[in-house]
Parts: sequence; C-alpha cells; structure tokens
Amino acid sequence: MFVLYEEDGAFKAGHIMTETEAAIQVESASGKRSKIKRTNCIFTFASPAPEALFEEAEKLAEGIDVPFLWEFAPKDEFDVEALGLEYFGHAPDTLEKTSLLLRLHASPVYFHRRGRGRYRAAPPEILTAALAALEKKQRAAAEIQGWADEMIAGRLPAGIAEIAMQLVTRPDKNSQAWKALETACAQTQKTPDRLLLDLGAWPHALALHKGKFLATHFPRGTGFPALPVGDSGQELPLSEAQAYSIDDISTTEIDDALSVSVLPDGNIRVGIHIAAPGLAVTRDSELDKLARARMSTVYTPGEKIPMQPDDVISAFSLDAGRAVPALSLYVTANAETGEIISHESKLERVVVVENLRHNLLDADITETALDDPNQILPYNDWIRPLWKLALQLAKQREIVRGKPENNNRVEYSFYLDGPADNPDSPVRILPRQRNAPLDRLVAEYMILANSTWGGLLASQGIPGIYRSQQTGRVRMSTHALPHEAIGVAQYAWCTSPLRRYVDLVNQWQLIAAIKHGVSAALVAPFKPRDADLFAIIGGFEAQYTAWNDFQNSMERYWCLRWFQQQAITACSATVLKEDLVRFGNAPLVTRISGLPELDRGQQIELKIMGFDELGLEIDCTMTSKIESLSTET
Repeated sequence: MFVLYEEDGAFKAGHIMTETEAAIQVESASGKRSKIKRTNCIFTFASPAPEALFEEAEKLAEGIDVPFLWEFAPKDEFDVEALGLEYFGHAPDTLEKTSLLLRLHASPVYFHRRGRGRYRAAPPEILTAALAALEKKQRAAAEIQGWADEMIAGRLPAGIAEIAMQLVTRPDKNSQAWKALETACAQTQKTPDRLLLDLGAWPHALALHKGKFLATHFPRGTGFPALPVGDSGQELPLSEAQAYSIDDISTTEIDDALSVSVLPDGNIRVGIHIAAPGLAVTRDSELDKLARARMSTVYTPGEKIPMQPDDVISAFSLDAGRAVPALSLYVTANAETGEIISHESKLERVVVVENLRHNLLDADITETALDDPNQILPYNDWIRPLWKLALQLAKQREIVRGKPENNNRVEYSFYLDGPADNPDSPVRILPRQRNAPLDRLVAEYMILANSTWGGLLASQGIPGIYRSQQTGRVRMSTHALPHEAIGVAQYAWCTSPLRRYVDLVNQWQLIAAIKHGVSAALVAPFKPRDADLFAIIGGFEAQYTAWNDFQNSMERYWCLRWFQQQAITACSATVLKEDLVRFGNAPLVTRISGLPELDRGQQIELKIMGFDELGLEIDCTMTSKIESLSTET
C-alpha cells in the first residue's frame, strides 16, 4: 500500500512500511525512509506507483477549470472526495482525487484550506477582492519585468527616467521601479548608478555627482527666501584704519582685512578687521535658521553654495570703497620681538582701501623680495611691517610647538573657464606653495585673532566654540583648551562669519563681550552650559564633513578631466605607503594594483590607461622607478 501525505506544504507519496495508531513509516522511490504523523496523511491507495501518480495527476489537474469548480463547490467546508463525487459524477479514483487535490491546493484565491484534504470555497465578495488584487499584482509583475527587459536591452523606460535620482538617493525598495532596476542590475552586473548613467538618465557623470549631492542635502533647492537684512551697523563709529584684504581671485565673500600703522615709539599697531554679519543675523532669527541649516558655504571648483543669502553677503562683505560694519582687533606689538603689548576689540565701520588678489601679487611679493629692505614692493608700507611681525609671531608659536611648521606642501587652486556643470569646460589646476608670504601673513594674523578672541571670551566667562588639539586629538568643545599643533593657548574660529556658522556663533558672543564688558556673560546669546552649543558642534561637524567630502569628490573629478583635456598619458608619483601614491602634477592620490613593495617617498613613473569619472578612479600602472640623483663633492 501507498500513502499520500503533506509535508512542509507539499504533497508527497510513499510505500507504507509499518504503521501505528499515531504514525506511519514510509519509503520513498529513492529508498529514503521517513516517519510520518498520521495527522499528515490524506489517503492511502494501492495503485498507481507514487512517481507515476503525480506525473499523471499534474497533467489531469491542468484541465480542471478552477472558476467552474468554484461555481458548483459546496459553500460550506468540504473534503476532496466529496467534491470529486460532484465534479466527476462518480466516486473519484486515486488519480482523480490527487489531481483535484493538486488543483485546489494551487488555487488559494478560490479555495481556502481548512485542514488535511479539506477546503472551503472563498465567499464571493472576498473572491472578487482577491482576484482584483491578483490582477493588480500580475500587472505590476509584468510592468517590473517589462522595465527590466528594456533596461537590459539598453533602453531607459520613461517611468524609470522620471525618478532616476530618487532611485540612487532615497529609493523605495518596495516600489516597482526599484524592483525592476534591481533585476536589471543583477542581470547586467552593474550598480544602479552605473546602469542608469549608461542608459542616459543623466548626460554625464558630473550631472550625477552633483545631482546626488543636491538631492540629498538640498532637496528644496539652493536658493533662499527673500528676507530683510535689518541692522547694518551704520550707526557705528567710522575707523580711520587704512585696511586691505587679500583673497583668491574667485572670492566674493570678503571676511577679513588688515591694517597697520607705525607708532611714534617704534611699535606697530595692527588692525584685524572681520566682517560683522552677527549684527543682523541674530540667534533664532529667520536669517539664523537659514545659516544654521547649512552650517558652512559649500565650495567646489567653479562654483559655491553660500551659507548666507546674497543680501547678507553684500551688506557685510568687506568690499573696497565703502564703510562696512566690522569687528576689529587692534594689537599693539613690538615688531622686532613679537611681544604683544596690548590689544583692544571694537565694533566699528571700516573702509577697505582695496581688495588685493593673490594672483596679481604672489609673483612680486616673494620671500626673497621681502628679505631685501631696499626693494620697493607693491603696497610696501603696508606689507613690510605686517610681514616683520608675522615672522616673529610664527617664531613664538614654534617655540610652543617645539618644532617648525611644515609649510612646504604644495596646494592647488582650480579654475574653470566655462560653466561648472559642463564637463567640457576647460579646467586649470594651478599649484601654490603654502609658504607663499601673503598666505603666511594672512594665516598668522587670523591665528592671532582667533587665539586672542578665544582668550577674551574665556576671561569673561562667556562660552564659545573652540578647536583644540591635545595629545594628537583634534576636537571642538565649549572650553578654552590648548591647540598644540598651532601652538596657542586657545583657538576659537572667529574670522569667517560669512562662510562658517561656528564663526558666526562666536561673533555673537564677542559682540556681547565688547558691548557689555564684565556683565556680558549675563546677556550673551549663549550662557554657560547651554545645550544648544553642543548641538551646534555636533551638527556643524557632521555637515562640515559632508561638504568637505563633496568638495574632495569634485576636485578629484576635475583632476580626471584635466588629465584628459591635457592628453596626459604618463606622469611621476610618490609612494605614500604600500600601494598608495600621490601624483606629482595634480592633487590626486590613488591606489595602484600590483605595485611592488617600495620605500615611502620613492618616486615612480606611471602610465595612465583610463579614467572612471563615475567611480572617480584613474587606471594606471608603474613603468619604472625614478632613481634619485647624487652629486660628488
């Protein structure tokens, strides 16, 4: 005898070996023996053999019309044998019962299972709803497969194109579009970004890189609502300082300027003048909410996304030729020794005489030229005393640091001679030494201002946001702690309030300190242990990291474009460690597969074979080592 039984949701049959009241031991056609609970057995039969039974039953089941079967099936619960009597017109044999069982079991929309071999016809209203849902599911499956087939064939379906950016930034993984894309990606062995780009969802990789960033961080666009600027500080006293700013040619947010005068006693008085948007952009104002949402200006080659609206920038940028509100630090110092004799901070209006540009001055104002006291330099009476004190200030910091600063690293500036959204725009990558005098001069006075103002806040018990470095760890906090790498007792970002939110927050606190003196701690926007300061630090660090990552990605992209535009197929590089190298002609670091073990600092020649503008990778291989030259003495 044989038995038909259910196991793990499937019907099986086997030869009965032994049986008890509770269980049956069966043997399958393959010879495998199993112990089956009697409650799982549906019926026993003598013929045909199990393997022949299922083969014939499945063929017979295909001819059973399920809707017709549902029409005359009993409305109450029934077993297979009872339904077979009605359907076949006679007591069904083993083959007929099995075919009917298979058909019922495969039609859960029409027949609901009620137990071993027992079913109930679905009520009409439930069947109607289930059939509609099934039809919808089938249409969805057909659409998913249709979209997937189109993408596999190299065509972009309109329904996918419409939401392509969403699919690579915030995909709904239960949607038909995502399931179709997932299917096509699995078939083509491509990532969603790569497949959609290849299909023309975006005209080029640059559009995809920028689109992903904007969709993620600026889903409502990069514009600002129209808001009044308010207090522009026109009632402030006008300074007599003759100030100049020094910036890159592309800079439009002029945050800082410097002035200097030689006093009768031979000391000098340096003015460090910082734009003062904190007069109008006050805590919790609508303008503050806009700035806090961005935390920093986003910079990429050829363009930027400002932290503050154009009206704020135009009102407070230290543009030449007009009186602009400024937070000024005046330092009296001995230029020969670098000793700071006194300092005072003021809120005032400053007229910048001229906005100087690095590209117009760096070639003339060199360290060699500055070392020659007889050489007349551009802006000679302004630059020389500032440079002399800057050197002494740097020496004092080096004493604290215990070692000189490494200013020999080459930095690069990117310039696009065309639209920033066009990959064919010519790109220029210009190297500039970090130790260029004008760079060092500005950096030294910004360090002086950030350190001095950080100390001012701490001395009056006013909280601020500081950057510190101790035992190699850099962090931001609300406490004045040493910055060992810079060599100062404390360091608070205060000199870029148009471009960085932390500087704006610190400016509010400084304005309170200047206006209210010893009572400032009581009226400053942020009081000691204000939890919102910690929230700002956390938000700023996360946002600043995201902006920096995007800037690095875009600079890497334009490096790849520059290599292609210049038709560079070979160049030198320096080994940093293991397979990581730095190119000698561009700010580009990459890994080289198969690079032999070489010493750190070893220079090598590379052959460039290709570029991946989506993955931001350059395909290259080492061709030779560059042997260092030695000279005999």
